[in-house]
Amino acid sequence: MAKNYNQLTESIKGRLNPENFALKKSFSDELATISYSDVLTFIRVAMKGVEPEYTQRSKDAGEKVKDHLNNKLTDVTFRYQGSVMTDTHIKGYSDIDLLTISEKFYSYDASNIKTLLESAERRAKYRQPLLEKLQREVDSSPYTGNSLADLRNLRLDSERILSDTYEVCDTTKPKSIKIKNKSLNREVDVVISSWFDDIASIINDKGEYRGIQVYNKDTNSKEKADYPFLSIKRINDKSSETNGRLKKMIRFLKNIKALSDHEIVLSSFDINAICYEIKTSDYENLSFYELVPIMYNQMKRICTDQAHADSIVSVDGREYIFRNNSTKLQNLEALLAEVEGIFVEFKSAVKV
Repeated sequence: MAKNYNQLTESIKGRLNPENFALKKSFSDELATISYSDVLTFIRVAMKGVEPEYTQRSKDAGEKVKDHLNNKLTDVTFRYQGSVMTDTHIKGYSDIDLLTISEKFYSYDASNIKTLLESAERRAKYRQPLLEKLQREVDSSPYTGNSLADLRNLRLDSERILSDTYEVCDTTKPKSIKIKNKSLNREVDVVISSWFDDIASIINDKGEYRGIQVYNKDTNSKEKADYPFLSIKRINDKSSETNGRLKKMIRFLKNIKALSDHEIVLSSFDINAICYEIKTSDYENLSFYELVPIMYNQMKRICTDQAHADSIVSVDGREYIFRNNSTKLQNLEALLAEVEGIFVEFKSAVKV
């Protein structure tokens, strides 16, 4: 059955701009030039970012939480993670993740680093200055405190501060404290965590390469390391090189997934990797509608070429997305089917 692209476009607009802020004139003018085609208008709106006013409110809500915590906590650093930081979120009322990172200690991948340093074959792949950085990490004095107790206390202190400050404060979630800033109408997830450095982090002088381990209150443990800052940097940098085209593709696929009548279990992490892997030379000079076949061909190749599927890695380069994961491939096939229907309509509209 043919899709009602006018209706779908209005659905996206409502999610992107729920308070009906005036659109920038340049975008309104652009839509006016393609209004002859419902599917092209839909594609362009599905690629659009959230209005800056909404994103700023999400960031302002995060900053207010940070100020409250920073006034009463010590030995902490604050960082943000998530799609708001890459402008690839697709909801005007997006919440924001505020990482509250303990500075009392950090962890590193001791097992892999020691194995590397003890293996002549593995050492041969690294220059001497890099090996010296790894050796210094091994030789550093270990933390003598109790890291889990530190994180638990940080979590409980943060709960107390936020409960005293915000009327809506949910402390029941194991990995985050959720508050709502009523005046800004935004939610903020406060995530207690600590630093983690693997080999790549250490040899690259840490910085954006550093990982974080989220504290789980229910299990009193640290989760597996994530590396959000490198992913944020790489997406922002690559999209800048392509005048925003990378982010347009990410938003488009996220919107198509959200509009589907079927449950498609692909995360933003997965969609970022699918789009990031495409060579910039394949799309850096294309118009918005020409990005549709680029995405279609990328997904079709992943779905039909096992070797290519197995090669897709996360934006931070540390995790294979589809390798040994047939369920995730099936979900990509479902997303491909949605995009294929749009692609067929699109080809008819532009007479490709």
